[in-house]
Amino acid sequence: MIGESSVTRTLGLLERNVRGGVIVPDSADYDDVRALMLAGRDARPLALVRPVDAEDVASAVTVLAGEGVPFAVRGGGHHPTGAAGGDGVFVIDTRGMKGIDIDAAGRTATAQAGVTAGEYTAASAERGLATGFGDTPTVGIAGLTLGGGLGFLSRAQGLTVDSLLGAEVVTADGRVLWADADSEPDLFWALRGGGPGFGVVTRLRYALRELAGGYGGVLIQPASPEVVHGVVKAALEAPDELTVIVQVMVAPPMPFLPAEVHGKPIAIVRGFHLGDEAAGKAAFAPLRAAAAPLVDAVRPLRYAEMLEEPPAPPITMRFATGFRDSWDPAAAEAVMALATEPAMGMRGVQLRPMGGAIARVEDGATAFAHRRRRLALWLMSGYMRPDGGPAALDWLQRAHQALAEGPAQFVSFADDGFRVEDAYPGGTWERLRAVKRAYDPGDLFRSVLSVTPA
Repeated sequence: MIGESSVTRTLGLLERNVRGGVIVPDSADYDDVRALMLAGRDARPLALVRPVDAEDVASAVTVLAGEGVPFAVRGGGHHPTGAAGGDGVFVIDTRGMKGIDIDAAGRTATAQAGVTAGEYTAASAERGLATGFGDTPTVGIAGLTLGGGLGFLSRAQGLTVDSLLGAEVVTADGRVLWADADSEPDLFWALRGGGPGFGVVTRLRYALRELAGGYGGVLIQPASPEVVHGVVKAALEAPDELTVIVQVMVAPPMPFLPAEVHGKPIAIVRGFHLGDEAAGKAAFAPLRAAAAPLVDAVRPLRYAEMLEEPPAPPITMRFATGFRDSWDPAAAEAVMALATEPAMGMRGVQLRPMGGAIARVEDGATAFAHRRRRLALWLMSGYMRPDGGPAALDWLQRAHQALAEGPAQFVSFADDGFRVEDAYPGGTWERLRAVKRAYDPGDLFRSVLSVTPA
């Protein structure tokens, strides 16, 4: 607990030194600003500091470090752990930092840390350009990038970190550094997939690429072990220009599905092919052939249209992640059994074929350490009743044991209880700890997601 006098003194210093202002529990907009993206995470920070630029962030870090009070750093606020919410501590909230500078001729874009993937994508799409992010528009670009960035352009163009050219970072001693391949190269390496905790990222520069058309959207098919096996197999064997996400679950009462499908197992196939319509149709043909679609909304479309987010269900969601390399009918049967298990809530198994440009980057070139894995797993379990948590977590544990090959996890989507070192196998963990020691030896930016100094 932080003493009341310490809180009061720290607030006074922040209000005098941070131009962007401070929001406290008595502020009219406190509840709106503190809210996290996932239901069930009700963090109540002591105050939210709203900086406008790197100098403001440096002022906040200097005050908070000088007063010895704990704090969290918030970008988009999507992470399942709710770590950015800062329950009971101060929060440096970068969401007001919205500047985007696009150099269309030079094929680069520089954006402040408060920009979301959707905002960046919309701005670059106006010029026929893009950087590949994830699959959700409201996610902040900083947190997404620090975890690696796996989305609908990944098999064609690589992870988000493969497009990162440099980043501005406020370090534990209040300095503002620029990290890229030539300046602070060890820090730049760690920022590309090493998660948070090395400093506060305030600006990021990315490579932009031209988009030569696009074909994609959503297929919803009745699920069975045979269909799930066939769809994922087709996605694994697809040309690199096609990136697919397959989610297996019991159909909720969605208005665009026939009533007789509600409560039945379905496979939701979301995919994007970077190329012309003819090549896109050919790439999607094996996916369509797996089963007659209940919904077929795959068509010529822009990449920006793939980042359209449906309303979040008003349920508490818990998650687990993993990877696997093998894919066979037995694995598909296990997916079906888990996804359709009777439950007082939602269960879902999401499979994301990797490969392509992801695997063409040299091992160790970035801190993302899973480039040779074939499938990424997202396991989701939701509940509405307060007593539903234990059953949801039990399901996640059993699903991870049944489907994941090895302990490795994806830091961007890992929930409470995961071991950070499982996100960084091999020599990546120790190298990250050495970088942490160099830039944050006192572990000022500690969180449940960050590495510890060597």
